[in-house]
Order: sequence, then structure tokens, then C-alpha cells
Amino acid sequence: MTASLPETAAPRRVLPALIGLLLGMFVSMLASTVVSTSLPVIVHDLSGDQNAYTWVITATLLTTAISTPIWGKLADLFNRKLLIQIAIVLFVLATAAAGFSQNTDTLIAFRAVQGLGAGGLAALSQVIMADIISPRERGRYMGLFGAVMAVATVGGPLLGGVITDAFGWRFNFFVALPFAVAALFIQQRTLHLPPRAKRTVKIDYLGIVLLSTAVSLLLIWVTNAGRSFDWASTETLLMVGGAVLATILFIVVELRSAEPLVPLTLFRDATFTLATIASIATGLAMFGTSVFLSQYMQMARGATPTQAGVMTIPMIAGLLLASVIVGALITRFGHWKPFLIAGGVLLIAGTFLLSTIHYDTNFALVSLYMFLLGAGVGMTMQNLVLIVQNTADPTRMGAASSGVTFFRSLGGTIGVSVMGAVLASTATGLFTDRAADLQSALAGLGAAGAPVAQALQSGTIPQVSSLPDTVRVIVEDVYAQSIAHAFLIAVPVAVVSLIAILFLPNRPLNRMTTAERVAASEADLATVSVPAGMATLSTTGTVTTVDATSRRRARSDAPMGEDG
Repeated sequence: MTASLPETAAPRRVLPALIGLLLGMFVSMLASTVVSTSLPVIVHDLSGDQNAYTWVITATLLTTAISTPIWGKLADLFNRKLLIQIAIVLFVLATAAAGFSQNTDTLIAFRAVQGLGAGGLAALSQVIMADIISPRERGRYMGLFGAVMAVATVGGPLLGGVITDAFGWRFNFFVALPFAVAALFIQQRTLHLPPRAKRTVKIDYLGIVLLSTAVSLLLIWVTNAGRSFDWASTETLLMVGGAVLATILFIVVELRSAEPLVPLTLFRDATFTLATIASIATGLAMFGTSVFLSQYMQMARGATPTQAGVMTIPMIAGLLLASVIVGALITRFGHWKPFLIAGGVLLIAGTFLLSTIHYDTNFALVSLYMFLLGAGVGMTMQNLVLIVQNTADPTRMGAASSGVTFFRSLGGTIGVSVMGAVLASTATGLFTDRAADLQSALAGLGAAGAPVAQALQSGTIPQVSSLPDTVRVIVEDVYAQSIAHAFLIAVPVAVVSLIAILFLPNRPLNRMTTAERVAASEADLATVSVPAGMATLSTTGTVTTVDATSRRRARSDAPMGEDG
């Protein structure tokens, strides 16, 4: 009877706390996805160009990537419940402030602050999950995460499109507020984490500055090279040189720091290193394609924001189904590697096929390509974090979890920047090549062609759905080719991801939570000084026999061959 108690009591204990975490993640995802379909309209209304469009996305991804390992390190030092609540408040306040932006510069600034909170939610939700759910059992709860992702990623763009068309895009930034209040309330009432041993707190401030400098210089260079200055120029030398120097100094500082921001010793573990490499491609596929697929629907197919939200459902369906089904199968059978390999193959297939689309490609084919890509992301995204948590030192669970999430965000950030730069450069070249056709189409409009020509020459992103048919076909063709060319960037990175997955050590999943593993380690240390088999007096006054090996076995109920 007592042996089965944890199995029946655990879901009742875990689910309420899990709901609070899920709501926090929902707030983060909804606030991001609800504006995705309206971004072309937002940037157009704020008189922004393609460069501004890219930076509205990149600013959030950049600060998310930089702040993720910082939050992860803080999670190893401070109260994790308080940290995730601070992250929610910061994220939502910055999101609401972005709704009052009057130009793209202000919008980009608030989106950067928004990313600071998003980094906390991304890192801390994974760390806290490891506190309350073991790696082996986590798959059974993936259905809940899949449902949250589906509602946020499908409902968000749809809701954002409807709000934009009906009330204006600014209202999209206020939608997440009631959900944030609910998340804070539920977490306060239900999230009870095990007490943590007090440690001397040391923050690696120099590491934070150097990491921020290196990543920022790299992204600014990628975004502006070829537009604001030549690729081979003094600016390139200064930015790339500065990024390399900051990276070298960051490595030196991390090796010498007592509490490094990113413990480089983590890379001694083959699982962490290979999962990190694979996560970069997953981040690029997840962030890059979702951003530019929405732009493809509106700029290359003339869809409205609401229609664009509906048209991206196939990708989300693939992500949802793969995440839920694979999570359940991993929990049932304990095997994770075949699913990760399949996910890596689907990432390659999806990104390559999307690089072949045109403005008039049969939408059934585009839907299939999106579905394959979504399934690849669903199979790899959470499971890469899972296998790292399975082998990581429990005292460094925050750094290990946030490390993988950091490189996934970094991959997405760099991917969006590179894809945006390629898109802008290709579009400029194609508009030059089609100048004669465009002039002919404008001339056919007579006097009505003058304002259209002026809008196109201003450099701002055009509202394609409102253009005359003769002009719209040309603009759609240009953007379709440009976006397809940008998708091609993700293909070689996806190949590298698959190679990394193939070499991942195939270790069984542990059945112990992080808290249980910490307690187990402390118990093992307590018995080191006592010879095996020696009789000791227990707290109840009875005589017991200390056998470290037997105690370790008793702490895990894994069947033969699955003792992680």
C-alpha cells in the first residue's frame, strides 16, 4: 500500500503547480504570437522598413538569449518561485508598454525589455519542472504543454489578426494581462518548491557584460552589413573584431569565475555539448520560419492578418501532434533517441521544402511543408532539454537547462537576423531587376499609380493586400522568392543538428526529480565515512545496516536496464 502511494499522490500534488507554470508559459507565448500576424501592419503603420521589421523580432530574441543563462544561474542561487514571478511581471509590463509605441525605435526598445522577461520564463519553467517531475515521467505531462503551445501558437495569431482587423494592432499588446494576473495568483497558491541549502551568492557581472557585447555586436553586424556599410569595411572589422575579442574575454572570465554565468565545464559532458549544437538548429527553425512564414502569407500571398493566422495552422498542428504523441511514447517505453533522429530528419525536409515555395505554389503543398517542419520542431525542442536534465549535475540544473535554452534562443536570434538580412538584400536586388515591369504596371494605373509608386519607393514595408492587382503580383513574386531564399539558410544548420543528434549518448531516463537527486547525493555523502555493512542507530532508535549501493537502488523504482 505505501509503495504505491507516491504513484497516486504525485499527480494530485504536481498538477496544480504545473498549471501555474503552464499559465506563465502561456502568457509568454501568447504575448509573442498575438502580434506575429500583425507585424507587417505594425511596421507599415510606424513607417518601418525590412530592417526595422527584422529588429522588432531580433530585439526580443537577443535579450531572451542573453538573459536566459543569467536567469538560469540565478535559479541556482535564489528563490526560483520569486524569480519566475518577477519574470512574468517584467514581461507583461514591457509588452503593455510596447502597445503605446509611436515609432519603430520605441517598439524595438520595449521588445528588448520584453525579451528579458521571456528569458526568465523560458529558463525557470524548465528548471522548476525538473524540481517537481522526473525526466521519465515528464512525457505524460507533455500533452498539457502541447495543448498550451497549440492554444497560444494557433489562437494567438488568429486572435491577433481579428483584433488588428477589428480594433487596431495596439490592443494586441494588452491581451496577456489577465492571464498574467491568473498565473501569479495560481503560482503563489500552489507552487511549493523544496527548501534549498543556503549558498554564498556571487553574480558574474563581467560575464554578463561580455556575453551581451559579443552577441549584440555580431547581430548588429549581420543585420546592417551590405546595407548601411559594405561587408568588407572598417565597420565590419570593428564589429567582428569586437565580437571575437569579447567572446575570448568571456571564456577567460568564465574559466576564472567562482560562479560562472555559463559553466564551461558543462561542455565536458557529451550530452550537453551535442544537445546544444542540435538546439541551435531547432531555434533557427522555430523562430526564423515562424516569423517569415507570417510575412510570406501577407507579403507573398496578399493575406490579411486574420487569414495569415489561419494559414499557419498546419505548422502548429505538426508541432502539437508530434509533441504530445512523442512525449507519451517516451514516457511509456523510455526510448527517446529514435524520436529525436526522426525530428532532425523532418527539420531538414521542412526547411528545404519551404525554400522552394513561390507566390503561386499550391497551398496544399505549402501546408504539407509547414506540417513537416512543425513536427520536426515538436520532436526536438523540449526533448533536447529533457535529455540534458537527465544527466546534469542537480546542483547545476539551472545552468544546464538554461544553457540549452540559451543556445536555442541564440540560434533563433542569429537565424532571424541572417534570414532577415538575406531577405532584404534579395528583395532589393529583385526589385531592381523587375524595375521595368513595375514601371509598366504603375504607368497602366494612370494618376492612381503615383501614390503607389511613392509608397514603394519610401522603403517601408508595403501593405500588399491593398495594392492594385497588376502591381501586387510583382511585389508578391519578389517577396516570395526572397523569403524562400531566406529559408535556404536553415537547411545546412538542420543537417548539422541531425549529425549532433546521431552522436548523442543513448542514456536511459532517470525516474528521480532534481530534489530527489540532490537528497540522494547528500545521503551518499553522509554514508561515505561509514564502512558498508556497519550497523548504525537510526533516528527511530532501531538498528539498521548502511549499504550505500542498496540505498541507491531503493531510491529508484526503474526496471532493469532503465536505472538512469
